[in-house]
Amino acid sequence: MFMAVYPPIEVQQHFKVVVDRLAVARPRERSVRLASPERWHLTVAFIGDVEDELASVAALQELADVPVPTVWIAGGKTLGRGKFRHLVAGVETDDGGAGLKRLGDRTRKALKRHRLPFDKREWQPHVTIARPSDILSAEELGGDLEMLAGYRSPAWRLQEVHLMRSRLGPRPEYDVLARVPLSEAS
Repeated sequence: MFMAVYPPIEVQQHFKVVVDRLAVARPRERSVRLASPERWHLTVAFIGDVEDELASVAALQELADVPVPTVWIAGGKTLGRGKFRHLVAGVETDDGGAGLKRLGDRTRKALKRHRLPFDKREWQPHVTIARPSDILSAEELGGDLEMLAGYRSPAWRLQEVHLMRSRLGPRPEYDVLARVPLSEAS
């Protein structure tokens, strides 16, 4: 399971125009595991396999009053290396990242209070584009990063956080278990 925020459809459509022009989006013999637009999200916390769905929902509900910033997708980078490399787009905010940090901190505190596991590594808000592992050449990857460097999506305010369950496989599927609206005040 994981908690995530999703960009609105207009932002997905705008971002898709750029992603479709990337080398990583070109058809090839081996899959780069390109994420489809409806799966683009910012993971707020990765929880993992948890049997206590009620505790996860209770932790999610604690986020309802977290004020959120205006955000946009901008830039790009890779995370991981070799077969674990991901091509991701960055996320910027109108408050220098303070609002996303507040959301991440509150999420981790809520998960701790409900004795739920979570990934304790520093949160790096991003939108995963693909998992190209080592399939993309350095030249292709460099070109994609250069194209992403000049990109900035329309801005939007985070609306709600979703509690998601993923079903893994070659084409992962996500199920919404619960959602909570976020505060309008910033």
